[in-house]
Amino acid sequence: MNAFDLLHPVLKHHIINTLNWRRLMPLQESCIQSIISGEHTLMIAPTAGGKTEASLFPLLSRMLFENWIGLSLIYICPIKALLNNLHERLTKYTMMAGRRSDIWHGDTSASKRNKILSDPPDCLLTTPESIEAMLISKRSDNNLLFENLQAIIIDEIHAFAGDDRGWHLLSILERLTIVAGREIQRVGLSATVGNPEKLLNWLSGHCNGKSRLFCEKVNNDSEVDVKLDYVGNLENAALLISNLYKGKKRLVFCDSRARVERLSSILNQKDIKNFVCHSSLSKEIREQSEKAFQNEKDCVIVSTSVLELGIDVGDLDYVIQIDSPSTVSAFLQRLGRTGRRNGTTRNCLFLATTDNSFLQSAALLELWSSGYVEPILPPPCPYHVFVQQILGLILQENGIGRNLWKKWIGRIPSFKTIPDELVSSIFKYMIENKILAYDQGLIWLGDYGEKIFGFRNYMNICSVFTSSPLIAVKHMKSIIGYVDAITFVGNKEQNILSLGGNSWFVYKLDWDKRIAFVKPTDLKGASIWMGTGQFLSYDFCMTIKKILATNTISKIWSKRSLKKINELRNSYDWLEMDSTAMTCYNDSYYWWTFAGKTINIILASIIEDKTGIKSSCDNFKIKMNKYFKKKYQIKLNRSYLNEIVACTFKENISQYKFNECLPDKVFQDMIQKRFDSFNNVKKQFELKTININY
Repeated sequence: MNAFDLLHPVLKHHIINTLNWRRLMPLQESCIQSIISGEHTLMIAPTAGGKTEASLFPLLSRMLFENWIGLSLIYICPIKALLNNLHERLTKYTMMAGRRSDIWHGDTSASKRNKILSDPPDCLLTTPESIEAMLISKRSDNNLLFENLQAIIIDEIHAFAGDDRGWHLLSILERLTIVAGREIQRVGLSATVGNPEKLLNWLSGHCNGKSRLFCEKVNNDSEVDVKLDYVGNLENAALLISNLYKGKKRLVFCDSRARVERLSSILNQKDIKNFVCHSSLSKEIREQSEKAFQNEKDCVIVSTSVLELGIDVGDLDYVIQIDSPSTVSAFLQRLGRTGRRNGTTRNCLFLATTDNSFLQSAALLELWSSGYVEPILPPPCPYHVFVQQILGLILQENGIGRNLWKKWIGRIPSFKTIPDELVSSIFKYMIENKILAYDQGLIWLGDYGEKIFGFRNYMNICSVFTSSPLIAVKHMKSIIGYVDAITFVGNKEQNILSLGGNSWFVYKLDWDKRIAFVKPTDLKGASIWMGTGQFLSYDFCMTIKKILATNTISKIWSKRSLKKINELRNSYDWLEMDSTAMTCYNDSYYWWTFAGKTINIILASIIEDKTGIKSSCDNFKIKMNKYFKKKYQIKLNRSYLNEIVACTFKENISQYKFNECLPDKVFQDMIQKRFDSFNNVKKQFELKTININY
């Protein structure tokens, strides 16, 4: 018996006769036995590798063989756009099995949600935040809604696991397990990562059932066309895009919303049909763009990273990358957008608009060609997520016993290893500050907790990440999207926004309601969204240094790229691979470490602490505003580093949601351990001391 024969006869019939598939893809064949037998499974494969069907067909077979009823399967995605894109396909597949699927996320109407609660589908597409909202809602009976749950698919799991949203996801899975009264099968789908075994262990290592890993290897040299060109600015990039690949569908990635809007504006001036996609557009605008992406042929799609996560953009011909993403894994996702049709190849054209972005692009492609992919590293000590889960459980259960959290989320390694005394200090702090109330062993929300978290039916508790306050942009009765409030600062007489690929004149700004009322205009506009900038890894930055300090060239560099690298190497002729360097320009002094921004932040803090000299940094260097008056020797012992790390990152405490629930010492402990897990200054520089000399 081959693997295909293990599927339910009804599904086999429809795969052959409805889908007209002659055969399954290798990955789809290989996973059937594992998933049908109930094993926790992780699939690693490039975009368009058939992972959705590889996970869904065996689970639908289980659903039919074992007669699952009610809501028995949940399909989780990291973003709403991907859920919307998958909805039609999953609806078709579940109908093939005689079952129903539906979708629930932040844009789902109240009436649609009520319908789902009253008559749950067999399969629900959703996000972790939406599941959290269901669990804490007073409108739903969790025991009835989730009592039949058997399996969960997590798509693009690497997008969760690398940050605190992953710990939230695992917590949700644990709570659903308790509500359902059984261990729920976990199936994770991921693009290529550098440490797949550890990702599988993160997903299911603490579970009782067996786990299996399936990896599909990618040959970087086969059927791929990647080029790097230097164009100098965004206007030149737009000119090249307008003249390249005419009559074809082109997907252009920019790594900021502002750049997406600006490039779209320039393309509009050249009468190039284009559509935009990013997270600050309204539901209606996003849906219009998503439909256009699939149906249009001769057009340009300008997007942030939201279109790298498996979303189907139809018969895409070419991918163009403006400047560079910060990871090889992001590039692999974008490269995988192409080469899906027979007779086509994967392709990506890099257009660098600055010297630094050219070097970053060259380094990324060097790492990619060597087979390097970043490992997924879940951040340690997520104490703020632990607090969020306590608050969620209190709302879910209408109060909990002080130690009952162990029943719900106690298996998760990051929570299981929190010392009892640290947990006690967190509870004590929250009770003393009236975030929690406590009596006779029972904990519930205190007065201050109700005040800061009770808004909009406690929806602020549903996510672990923060977002900056945004201004809604409204034309007539429709919301177009959202921009950062800083867009309007310092320009009170006239504001022209660029949003959704069009320009808008702001004729009224209501600060109290946070609404900008606009009308169309032909004038050029601009919008601003705050960002943190790219934090490049140590390996990434050292590859950039290697490119500058050696004479190697790449066959994928254009003639303009070869000219630019020669110019840059001449500018950095003082650079040597085995040492750092100090340079001076306009009375400022630069220490070139090529260590990455995280390490450089710490080193800059050390310099300020020991010398009193004001310092700033980026990924490559540390800038000091004056020269040293004497020689310094700085000992990098662990206690000193801990002190510096705590001082350096304390000013960034606001980026950690629920920080007001943590005592200062607990928060500092979390930050120090997170720094240790990602970068160790002593190890990276192989020094016990730093000598800063004349």
